Amino acid sequence: MSSEDLLARYTAAFMPNYGTPPVALVSGKGCTVRDADGREYLDFIAGIAVSSLGHAHEALVTAVTEQVRAIAHTSNLVVNEPEVLLAERLRRLLGGEGRVFLTNSGTEANECALKLAVKYGKANGRSYFVAAENGFHGRSMGALSLTGKRSIREPFGPFALDVRFVPYGDADALRRAVTEECAAVFLEPALGEGGVVPPPEGYLTTARQVCTDTGALFVMDEIQSGIGRTGTWFAHQHEGVRPDILTLAKGLGGGLPIGACIGFGPCGELFAKGDHGSTFGGNPISCAAALAVLTTIDKEGLLDNAARVGALLFDGLSAVDHPLLKGVRGRGLWLGVVLTADRAAEVEAAARDAGFLVNAVQPNVIRLAPPLIIAPDQAAALVEAFPSILDAVSVKKG
Repeated sequence: MSSEDLLARYTAAFMPNYGTPPVALVSGKGCTVRDADGREYLDFIAGIAVSSLGHAHEALVTAVTEQVRAIAHTSNLVVNEPEVLLAERLRRLLGGEGRVFLTNSGTEANECALKLAVKYGKANGRSYFVAAENGFHGRSMGALSLTGKRSIREPFGPFALDVRFVPYGDADALRRAVTEECAAVFLEPALGEGGVVPPPEGYLTTARQVCTDTGALFVMDEIQSGIGRTGTWFAHQHEGVRPDILTLAKGLGGGLPIGACIGFGPCGELFAKGDHGSTFGGNPISCAAALAVLTTIDKEGLLDNAARVGALLFDGLSAVDHPLLKGVRGRGLWLGVVLTADRAAEVEAAARDAGFLVNAVQPNVIRLAPPLIIAPDQAAALVEAFPSILDAVSVKKG
């Protein structure tokens, strides 16, 4: 089936919330993907920071194949070995602490965190939550109540929870907003959907101290930033802070749907039996995939690769001299290319024409989140092509 046929049938069969995507992918290997017409692209999106090991990595293929042959699903009524091994592995990566709840997605991980925070708040007379303007925590109603992106939040309000939004990175605003009546503060280590916006140095440390001083829970949303994307296992480790609750997803499964909510200290024991559940959470196939991802990241030195190749991308793109390029921000393989005008969608299209998949995450920002296995020469290929990609957009305007 051709790309044209697939896209037409997609448009007829699906709800219109995504519009019609521009590409129909059918296969991939490593950092290269192929569309239905046989055209190849270098993948700098990785399924929105999901495909940690790229496409068709043998470790992932083997783990999933062996697990589906053994047992594909168990539910939460029984225990399966992969979920136990995964929870133990995550605990080790986090210093041997924490209690884990496994979910199907990042949104559900944040819903779990929110329920923990609500229970904590009710038990301690705390009535409101604090989150960041332009932050993103998901689209289900609970997670959406914490999401500070007005365009996707406001059409579905009002919400049952009292959530107060502060400018991201403004430590003084955070201090003023968080009192002894605040149940929890929800933050990303950098705004992901907001355009890969890092906070000022020390902001997360301040947030941790504010929560400690007031008794509010500190919830760190690492759905997009975790599992090696910034060159460490978890982005909050760059600043040496520990949240009370950590949420993960995306890159954890390498392409299989999985999320995790991890509570530290008393937060790991807030739920009583029956307080929360998930039919597919802890699915053995997804857990086997996650174990393969974590093992491969360690075995192949992909934390170092993310830091090293990310620096090559950052430095190379920063050196591009073009009137449409304002600068580059981010860390590791999680970068935002900032434009001088709201033309990111056009740059995304021009990059696609040149054989690169990138993401216009904001009107003036291109997000780069390639697989952690990306090679230096593949990063260099995008850097080399970027001036002509920008030129193509400038010419179109003229």
